[in-house]
Amino acid sequence: MAILLPIQYYNLPAGVGKSYYENLAGGSNATVTVNNNGPFPVSLVITRVNEPVVTYVVPVNSSLTIGAGHVLVFALLANNGGPASGTIQFAVADF
Repeated sequence: MAILLPIQYYNLPAGVGKSYYENLAGGSNATVTVNNNGPFPVSLVITRVNEPVVTYVVPVNSSLTIGAGHVLVFALLANNGGPASGTIQFAVADF
């Protein structure tokens, strides 16, 4: 059974990143939804156990939903073009 965590609002200045979900005790199966309402793209950075770091760019006025296994960290990074704002939410299988 999955647990839906509360929506978090982000407002990142240009070139700044922030972790929004961490499970450093072995990782967990999780799904993330990022809504980008800001004037510039935002990057979703996913760190998993024994896997390379993966980055997805979420364009302006769009959203991205991704499920992954053994997630250690979900983070957002505002591109150097400008600030990013919107929402991020997680559904976690192992809590």
